[in-house]
Amino acid sequence: MNEAIPQLLTYDEASLDRAFAAVAEEVRGGTSSLETSEAQEAFRLHWLGRKQGRLKLISEAWLKSAPAEARKPLGIRFNQLKQEIEAALQAPVAAAGAAVVRGIDITLPGTVRQPGIAHPLLETMQEIVRVFHHLGYSTNLGPQVETDFYNFEALNFPQNHPARDTQDTLQIADQGAKPSRDRLLMRTHTSPVQIRTMVAQAPPIRIVIPGKVHRNDAADATHSPIFHQVEGLCVDTNITFSDLKGTLDHAMKALFGSGVKTRFFPSFFPFTEPSADVQISCIFCGGKGCRKCKHSGWIELLGCGMVDPAVFASVTEERRKLGLDDDAYNPDRITGFAFGMGVERIAMIQHGISDIGQFYSGDMRFLEQFA
Repeated sequence: MNEAIPQLLTYDEASLDRAFAAVAEEVRGGTSSLETSEAQEAFRLHWLGRKQGRLKLISEAWLKSAPAEARKPLGIRFNQLKQEIEAALQAPVAAAGAAVVRGIDITLPGTVRQPGIAHPLLETMQEIVRVFHHLGYSTNLGPQVETDFYNFEALNFPQNHPARDTQDTLQIADQGAKPSRDRLLMRTHTSPVQIRTMVAQAPPIRIVIPGKVHRNDAADATHSPIFHQVEGLCVDTNITFSDLKGTLDHAMKALFGSGVKTRFFPSFFPFTEPSADVQISCIFCGGKGCRKCKHSGWIELLGCGMVDPAVFASVTEERRKLGLDDDAYNPDRITGFAFGMGVERIAMIQHGISDIGQFYSGDMRFLEQFA
């Protein structure tokens, strides 16, 4: 036992109180000279030093050799002693701080804190969502880890569709024992939220779905394995392709200016029929033709189409399993349209950015341009 620490002969409450009271008195005796930073550091090392601090010596002399029944009351008093030492060290700091506060010239300008700003991708996504909010759409969200049913099967993707391949989809490990429809993956689009909404809610539906999606893509100037989409769904009676065209034409004008034009080309998506790709007149050259629009005068921006009746059939089957109204999505009286656009692509066009990787680089020099 270290000679600097008195030996404990008994461990009853009274003996412990006397022993720790003596040490606490020693601590208080040393606090009267803590007026300089050197004195405070010396006091800290004397009591809290990791190798030869007096608190460590007390621990070795009293705690380690104590019988089991005495360790709890010893530990309680030991922690109280440590807190008293730490409080003694903090008191001079607080007093010094108070002295500084009294010396502040309140007529001087305050410290200016630069406000944070939304990331350009988040700002663009919110701008798109606001456009559709003004048209009466509400926002719905869903999980990024999805089942095969919601991500593919209910959206009319056949089992052999290339999008299901591991080359295109990030699969969750150890899913082989599950039925194929229940296997988990990282969602490749925000379309599963369309299915989840229709399963849970009867028409009419008008929703916009912003969110992050994942694909097994190699990163380059225009591709990223993580990116963002905004999709929309409108389901009701008497919804036509003309409604879809008018909605998207209005949205593109709200995003890119009233002078922008839209045009639709036939396309194919498993979950819409008919389907279309949407182009806008080049915002850089006004449709005359330039390098950014590859001298065509048009920029391809998003995909859309009328909801395929096969999707309504999948929704109806799932609703029946849940005991819900099985005629809510009867394609004989219900129609709808859906659309989807990449947020990064729109942000790149709006801000003249040529490399998608800049959004994810964390380079403050790039991000500060949007402040």
